[in-house]
Amino acid sequence: MNQVFKWCVEFLEFYAQYFNMTYEELNVWIFCIIEPIVFFIMLFVLIKQYVKIRSLRKRLK
Repeated sequence: MNQVFKWCVEFLEFYAQYFNMTYEELNVWIFCIIEPIVFFIMLFVLIKQYVKIRSLRKRLK
């Protein structure tokens, strides 16, 4: 587990330098901005698919 954590930190540090940011700035962008946006988009798609499947099941009956 420690090795995975170290790899993730190195990954973030590498891309922080690539984007000319600090590790902390990149961390905030990924986990406080991008991840919640992706989560809500996925939640919206999931609900939309659930409604569509429910509608199709009603049609089949």
